[in-house]
Amino acid sequence: MVKADFSQKILEWYREHQRDLPWRSTKDPYHIWLSEIILQQTRVVQGTPYYHKFVEAFPTVHDLAQASEEKVLKLWQGLGYYSRARNLHATAKMVSEEFEGEFPNTYEGLIQLIGVGDYTASAIASISFDLPEPVVDGNVYRVLARYFGVDLAINSPEGVKYFKTLAREVMDTKNICDYNQGIMEFGAIQCAPKKPYCLVCPIQSHCVALNTNQVSVLPKKLNKTKVKQRFFDYLVLLDSEKNTVLEQRTQKGIWYKLYQFPLIEGKKVETLDTMREQIQGLPSLPKIQSISLYNEKPVVHKLSHQHLNTRFWIVETEESLDQGIPWKTVEDYPVPVLISDFLTAFKI
Repeated sequence: MVKADFSQKILEWYREHQRDLPWRSTKDPYHIWLSEIILQQTRVVQGTPYYHKFVEAFPTVHDLAQASEEKVLKLWQGLGYYSRARNLHATAKMVSEEFEGEFPNTYEGLIQLIGVGDYTASAIASISFDLPEPVVDGNVYRVLARYFGVDLAINSPEGVKYFKTLAREVMDTKNICDYNQGIMEFGAIQCAPKKPYCLVCPIQSHCVALNTNQVSVLPKKLNKTKVKQRFFDYLVLLDSEKNTVLEQRTQKGIWYKLYQFPLIEGKKVETLDTMREQIQGLPSLPKIQSISLYNEKPVVHKLSHQHLNTRFWIVETEESLDQGIPWKTVEDYPVPVLISDFLTAFKI
């Protein structure tokens, strides 16, 4: 099959199988940008409710720009990779203040926005402005690697360059909006990661991976970074007036600017007696009435390159907490989903 036929087959498949997704009913660059940022490292089924929440809360880029960062982070809560939310807010301010609410209408202009890389710039350029820019996301890598039998690692410098060039060669420039969405949809549904529907695939006859029995091994990736184990003990402080303490994370890294209970991070899961002694010895705490462990078995919260082994300690104090906040207001703060789950389960 020649490359032109490949793109036509993708378009034909897309016209028949495309999902009815809310951002496909518009070419407004604000909505396309919003959907693309939300869907970075997020499945469509998980991201769609967040898209609706953001559009409802912030109908225009000016509304998003004028919102507090805390409100943006709270609305993002549960999606993970919170730098996306901070970048989203920063870009909204940039577009609102520097560009008078108008998104750049070129790839070169779009890629200058905070949090916008090659893929996102290409997606907005092609979908909103019909510019002939190829998109290359995980789904596209998979389709191209399998169909053309490319065994270059998709996360290597050589692989990134090769696949971008290949994507440009096979794209349909006259119908770039539908083609780009089509090949991504094809990879998500037809040429799925683990159980692709090869027997009813419209391009199966020329698929190198299928014909050489390499579907399960393509695309190839370089070895992942070793997972780091971390050990978190959260102190859920409670005084007699049902006040508690939340602290904002100020160090760059996971959950930057989100709120959490006071944290003790160790190098292993400490014994209960050791932890009690450590808590009682903290000079920052008022006089302690009781200490109890909420979950003896650590909750393992898995992030991309680290696993957080987490316990929650209920620490009741005899004296009022100087910087305490009412327990009923805790849910108003943006917190990691790990803590949000605890708040849902824990009742006082």
